Amino acid sequence: MQHRKFFFLLLVILFLCTGCSGTVKNEETPTTITVWHVYGGQADSPLNDLIDQFNQTVGKEQQINVQVTSVSNTNTIHELVLAAANGEPGASELPDLFISYPKTVMALPDDSILVDYRDYFSEEELSAFLPAFVEEGTVNDRLVILPVAKSTEIMFINQTIFDRFSQATGVTMEDLDTWEGLFRAAEIYADWTDEQTPDIPGDAKSMFVHDYYFNYFQIGAESLGEDFFRGNKLAFGPAFQVAWEPLAQAALQGGVWLQGGYATASLRTGDSIVSVASSASILYYSDVVTYPDNTSEDITIISRPCPVFENGEKLVMQRGAGFCTVRSTPEREQAAVTFLKWLTEPEHNVEFVTRTGYMPVTRSAFEDELPKAIAGLESAKYASLYQAYLDTQTNYEFYVPPQLETYLSLETMLEDHVRAQLALGRQDYLDAGETGLEQISAERFQDFREIMER
Repeated sequence: MQHRKFFFLLLVILFLCTGCSGTVKNEETPTTITVWHVYGGQADSPLNDLIDQFNQTVGKEQQINVQVTSVSNTNTIHELVLAAANGEPGASELPDLFISYPKTVMALPDDSILVDYRDYFSEEELSAFLPAFVEEGTVNDRLVILPVAKSTEIMFINQTIFDRFSQATGVTMEDLDTWEGLFRAAEIYADWTDEQTPDIPGDAKSMFVHDYYFNYFQIGAESLGEDFFRGNKLAFGPAFQVAWEPLAQAALQGGVWLQGGYATASLRTGDSIVSVASSASILYYSDVVTYPDNTSEDITIISRPCPVFENGEKLVMQRGAGFCTVRSTPEREQAAVTFLKWLTEPEHNVEFVTRTGYMPVTRSAFEDELPKAIAGLESAKYASLYQAYLDTQTNYEFYVPPQLETYLSLETMLEDHVRAQLALGRQDYLDAGETGLEQISAERFQDFREIMER
């Protein structure tokens, strides 16, 4: 009898221990999802910090562990994703989540390997996002790229030098709100700087530099009510000419910086003082100008919304990648979506974007959380940027570029040839004098158009 009782007791203990063991095992083996992203370095990344925060809170509660396996740049991730999707020898296995632009999805051999977020987000949840951001992530009628941080084009101004120019000439900051006003100001700036060295003719300085002429013409034409594209080529309608003329006349007179490289470089050396560039480039705008004679000057950089044409709509480019989720198991897909929903909650999203120079992706983040975050920013430069974001979101429509196979090649070709033709026109103008301005502008436009239409 004693043996039976002992045996029964032993079975009960074993059963209880088995139950305990199962509980411990479950706690030790959460659903792990892997991530490739571009936000910071492996050891110093705002997104990594937020992932740690998620893992220690919601992740811990729901048995989800987000693991970053690569922090790189979008071009490298594009190549790695395509290599993996095409099964190239030595390619890494695709992660559960990776950062992507539409071009990466369009280049996949089969985009059905990606989750359609409409299977995991209700219409009410998706309506919280800015519509243009969701639209850009939709490829082949499937929402495969979820926006988590976006950028746009912003006007950056060296206020220190601009204030001197303004005081001397009467040109105001508000004159830069339109493209026509900005380019007139650039012509005045060229004359003003040239006059400061009367013994050196033709040494005008450029006021303005644009990082993306393709966007200037594209947004310009569309804002003026005209299609920029005709099929897989450029339309070259009347609005293109409207955008060309003020740019060309300012460039020919020396008011526009036409050399290569990014706008941050010419502002850093004082070769220009106003730029339009990706808002994310705020990271690279210096608070010091170093001149060719090695003297330097502390400056203040401020941000304003992108200029618009006087007769055009307030339209602006929206830029930035988003996250794709790779199809796997229901548990891993759900875990990835749980993390993305957490990251795009207004409070978390604003914490993320204000540390990386990007825009949040939902209306609530813009309207409720971002103003509070601006008040707490220590950097005046960043506070100015985020105020420009608020003004842009309130007053502008975000433009979504079409998904064309020729988009990248057209962009590259236009960027190269616009700069080249305007630089040639600048030399023609120096040789011919002011009387040749309109004729040189027209000739260079004709040459540019012929090159693009070949």
